[in-house]
Amino acid sequence: MPWKFNSREAVFVQIASRLRGEILRGKYQPDEQIPPVRQLAFEAAVNPNTMQKALTVLEEEGLLYSRGTVGRFVTTDRSALERCRETVRKDAVRHWIEEAAALGITREELLHYISEEGEKSE
Repeated sequence: MPWKFNSREAVFVQIASRLRGEILRGKYQPDEQIPPVRQLAFEAAVNPNTMQKALTVLEEEGLLYSRGTVGRFVTTDRSALERCRETVRKDAVRHWIEEAAALGITREELLHYISEEGEKSE
């Protein structure tokens, strides 16, 4: 089934974000080879060049590395993985704050809602 994309941001950015999340959640383990560009492009129903661009972003972030013609692998650099996790966390919080402000929700209200929802899920 093709992946779903929105029209608000470039497809390669959305692909990079999805794969980044999969790496950080452990779908792909350190030093594990990820599927080839053409396979991922087929699964996502995108042009291989678009997938290549997304994978290049992840290489530049240090999450993936290339072994020449063998393929791409998830980094074994734990500090790179942790830096990426921290960046993703901070970006998510910034996004929540921006969305809340756009809805007229104060910071205190947002913290209350987060705490309240956290208690429900425990």
